[in-house]
Amino acid sequence: MSDMNIQPLGTRVLIRPIEQEAKTSSGILLPETAKEKPQMGEVIAIGDETEDIPVEVGQKVLFPKYTGTEIKIDGEEHLIMEASDLLAIVK
Repeated sequence: MSDMNIQPLGTRVLIRPIEQEAKTSSGILLPETAKEKPQMGEVIAIGDETEDIPVEVGQKVLFPKYTGTEIKIDGEEHLIMEASDLLAIVK
């Protein structure tokens, strides 16, 4: 990962969505248009109110489908969202 110059403010978190597989378990290849929006991602950065943010950088998290603001960093899609919008930590 390149050095990132984005620091979320407050209780926001920066998430890199993790894309679903392009192939189903039975071996059928899915076209881009058939893939669902990712609902799991990796925490890349957290805001400056760290005591109110229940996740840490590097953790995988679940979030609702249409949450957050989409931004591109180094050509990759990322989301900035409120930490309270996160649903779960994936262990």
